[in-house]
Amino acid sequence: MSVDVLHLAINYIDLAASGEHSAHYREQLIGTDGSVSTLLEQLHLAYNGKPAKGYASFSDDKDPAVPQALASWQAADTDYLGFTKAMTDALVNQLSTHQLPETGYLVLGHYRYLASEFLIVCLLGSKDHFALTEQLDLSTSRHLDIARMQLAARIDLTEYQVNAGAGNYISFIRGRAGRKVADFFLDFLGCAEGTDARQNSQKVLASVEEYFAAAEFEQGEKTSARRQVFDYCEERAKAGQDVVLAELSAVVDPEQENGFLHYCAEQQLEVAEQFPVEVKELKKMVKFNGAGGGISLSFDEKLLGDRVQYDAGTDTLIIKGTPPNLRDQLQRFTQGYSAFQRQRDDD
Repeated sequence: MSVDVLHLAINYIDLAASGEHSAHYREQLIGTDGSVSTLLEQLHLAYNGKPAKGYASFSDDKDPAVPQALASWQAADTDYLGFTKAMTDALVNQLSTHQLPETGYLVLGHYRYLASEFLIVCLLGSKDHFALTEQLDLSTSRHLDIARMQLAARIDLTEYQVNAGAGNYISFIRGRAGRKVADFFLDFLGCAEGTDARQNSQKVLASVEEYFAAAEFEQGEKTSARRQVFDYCEERAKAGQDVVLAELSAVVDPEQENGFLHYCAEQQLEVAEQFPVEVKELKKMVKFNGAGGGISLSFDEKLLGDRVQYDAGTDTLIIKGTPPNLRDQLQRFTQGYSAFQRQRDDD
């Protein structure tokens, strides 16, 4: 995988003891050499790997600073450096408005991946790394903490230019810090949440299962098709791309490539022609898992009805053939550890 670096700017946002935010600007763009390309590739992959994303579009009811700055840059009235300065100023303003203590390096990367151009915007923290020289002197270096990326969003500039009406050209990480942070980042970008990837995923799950029943798929065919559907959706999500309904239809039923497509139209299932999905939700197609009351279980969908039997009437699960490590633990516990060890020694 490789990305084509177009522009990269990094500014720093600080918080004074008085509680006021301030920005420190880099006066030139960062070059587009190999290390920059590697950085943007890592950001691209890290962002795609985040499971919980929201989707949004610019809103007239929000702060227009970012949409206006973007329009000015795309119209060539402002260069990229000026555009990123305006973005940084907008972020400082929202941090102050929301009274959040966030600081860090604001990375604004413009790049091309496959046939689309993207603008990734993320506020990253840093961490110190320690190394020893040949003389055993201690040296430190500061690294961007990409692994802990939480405050980040990405604008699909190509989608925004050609299909803004779809309303899902901006994605953002929901994160774990609470709804207030998500609201703050949406306010910073001047956008409102729209397309719900989780709901899209649930609709795909329901629609595909309905099609299986209508097309009278056998159990083995269902299991195979579910895996193919999940693999296709996961691949699209990891690449940061939407699921295409026509392509999904061919995956659901290769023998009738438009079968699922026509079924959705006939049943008025209101599945969009192109939509983002949430892999975590779609994983329910191929794996069952749950935890509660001191029990944690997980098993592949293909085992249900075979090695795993479920009685809905009594809410009872019967598992035939336990994993070796679990079986070992159970035998040690039921037989007594000393007796079990003697048995193992005799064997």
